[in-house]
Amino acid sequence: MLPILLLLAGFAALIYGANQMVNGASSLAKRMNISDIVIGLTIVAFGTSAPELVVNTLAAINKNTEMVLGNVIGSNVFNVLVILGITALIAPLNVKKSTTWIEIPLSLLAALAVWLMANDTLLNRIDADAILRSDGILLLLFFTIFMGYNLAVAKKEPHEENLNLPSISIPKSIFLTLFGLVLLIVGGNLIVDNAVLIAQKIGLSERVIALTIVSVGTSLPELATSIVAVRKGNVDLAIGNVVGSNIFNSFLILGVSAIISPVQVTTNAQPDLLLNIIAGLLLFIFVFMGKGRVISRIEGFIFLVIYTSYIFWLL
Repeated sequence: MLPILLLLAGFAALIYGANQMVNGASSLAKRMNISDIVIGLTIVAFGTSAPELVVNTLAAINKNTEMVLGNVIGSNVFNVLVILGITALIAPLNVKKSTTWIEIPLSLLAALAVWLMANDTLLNRIDADAILRSDGILLLLFFTIFMGYNLAVAKKEPHEENLNLPSISIPKSIFLTLFGLVLLIVGGNLIVDNAVLIAQKIGLSERVIALTIVSVGTSLPELATSIVAVRKGNVDLAIGNVVGSNIFNSFLILGVSAIISPVQVTTNAQPDLLLNIIAGLLLFIFVFMGKGRVISRIEGFIFLVIYTSYIFWLL
């Protein structure tokens, strides 16, 4: 029970720490006269991906490469199949903004890029599959282009609502930012150490634990944000949150992880990589080949059935 309790404590510290870091850093940026658009696309966006980034960084440092890849792929699959599945059941998701139309194909291309980098045996005829440091650098270059595009588009397009940023003094903002970072590191260490311990005790691989427990836990901020957005009628925010998180995971988080330590790809991971592509492809088909760029309740149900079947197969 102790490793399970410590794992849950790690998730609580990770998510709470990410929120405090975002509040402190956002307030500090606002006092420095940085626009809401830039804050939203950088600090807030990084905040929702901070749990995955911290867990993967620590896993890469500890050479837990199965957890590195499993957390990224598991989070991406969970984001599309579960988060969009649940939010589509709450209300059909009508995609309106042109930025989302570009980000959805880009998230599919990111899934394809990761698959290509992870298949050296098939494509390059070498003995082992791995996402190397050179691949990590390339992924970070893709991420830089993506962020540059987002900032350029955001400055051109009108934004109807501003971020509700807290008004906090500079000393308190600095404290919250540092406090949040400490909690992120502590929570990340608890998750990585105890997830490995649980996997050893119950006879499951680190890959399976990462694809299920760890990826679901680190994706909770995206789940909460998307459900709240749909209930408020802000469908584009719900979809953009999921798609943007997947691009962050593939380009930034996997890129940083691969630079720290090359990610070895086992044969067992190939179905996970393919499901990541299938999830992105289904999202593309439902949005662009259906009626009126809408993800319907039936399509949301299909997402959830696929994910449930995958978890049963995995376990």
